[in-house]
Amino acid sequence: MNPLRHVFSAAAVATLATALVPAHAQGVIKIGEVNSYKAQPAFLEPYKKGMELAVEEINAKGGVNGRKVELITRDDNANPGDAVRVAEELVAREKIDVLTGTFLSNTGLAVADFAKQKKIFFLAGEPLTDKMTWQGGNEYTFRLRPGTYMQAAMLVPEAAKLKKKRWAVVYPNYEYGQSAVAAFKTLLKAAQPDVEFVAEQAPPLGKVDAGAVVQALADAKPDAVFNVLFGADLSKFVREGNTRGLFKDRTVVSVLTGEPEYLDPLKDETPNGWIVTGYPWYGIQTPEHKAFFLAYHAKYKDYPRLGSVVGYSMIKSVAAGIDKARSTETPKLVAAFKGLQVDTPFGKISYRAEDHQSTMGAFVGKTKNENGKGLMVDYTYFDGAKFQPSAADVKKSRTAD
Repeated sequence: MNPLRHVFSAAAVATLATALVPAHAQGVIKIGEVNSYKAQPAFLEPYKKGMELAVEEINAKGGVNGRKVELITRDDNANPGDAVRVAEELVAREKIDVLTGTFLSNTGLAVADFAKQKKIFFLAGEPLTDKMTWQGGNEYTFRLRPGTYMQAAMLVPEAAKLKKKRWAVVYPNYEYGQSAVAAFKTLLKAAQPDVEFVAEQAPPLGKVDAGAVVQALADAKPDAVFNVLFGADLSKFVREGNTRGLFKDRTVVSVLTGEPEYLDPLKDETPNGWIVTGYPWYGIQTPEHKAFFLAYHAKYKDYPRLGSVVGYSMIKSVAAGIDKARSTETPKLVAAFKGLQVDTPFGKISYRAEDHQSTMGAFVGKTKNENGKGLMVDYTYFDGAKFQPSAADVKKSRTAD
């Protein structure tokens, strides 16, 4: 027997076998993810755990279309330039299939523009500026979380019920804060035409001089305050506000404050009665949330934060989109995401074709200081689908397409 003939035959069989394996079953699906891990650990450490739980669940079921999922993360140093640099690295060096992530609105917009230039699919999990999907929306970018317009639209009916005429606003002076205040002012004026905005404080993100900010707001003698500060800035603002009596006999409406990432650190300084958006993980009794909570707690011996839900739902969305597209090719994935339905811990959501915004909602309720711990009470889940602009309005604003 000719041994060379035997070797050739074995090689031919191996080649034929490889050829018979569908292309989509070869290799792993690489999800590239960019975020501000060092700058925003309170939100992004739980977020990363949520992503990892989703990857584990997907791979335990055989992956997507026969391919396992691999998550590759990079830190963007909370800087738009660095965000684009590491996104480029993920595309060029790591050969990722899809791009995801970002937390801050300015980094999110930078990566969205990069995705447009490179023609790669990008699912933004967290950045909340409305420019992500409306004024600056593009064909390749989708977003999971409800943006500033949607969250303001959920809060404004509660704010209007207060019938307070004189309002002050405080927000971090960058894209997210500016977008949130603009939406709140527009929507509240529409609901209550006689409203006046008598003071505005816009400290740099992460650099709030809380004493000066609180004093300036108090000097304006507003009837109510709209707050957009979060993280360490929020803690400093609350401490000074409590000390100087800013919140005494004055209503505060606040975006994000009911999220455990920001509410938990306040502890016994938690103010009572703020109207907030947030995540009361301890009280949500739906089957989908119970299943998520039990899986998360079993893996991490901890309770989930909102970041956990966002990270988990983002990866589940990517998997659902690839499954529907039967491909990771960008044009097919973009087409598949339009109208895509995804099961999340908050129930089923979909991604709108007209603006690529998901219908994920948010909980609206009030803060309560209970035995030195901040809680969210009297809360209701607001379906994001009911707080989005019309397709006609979206078409007018999406000039970047």
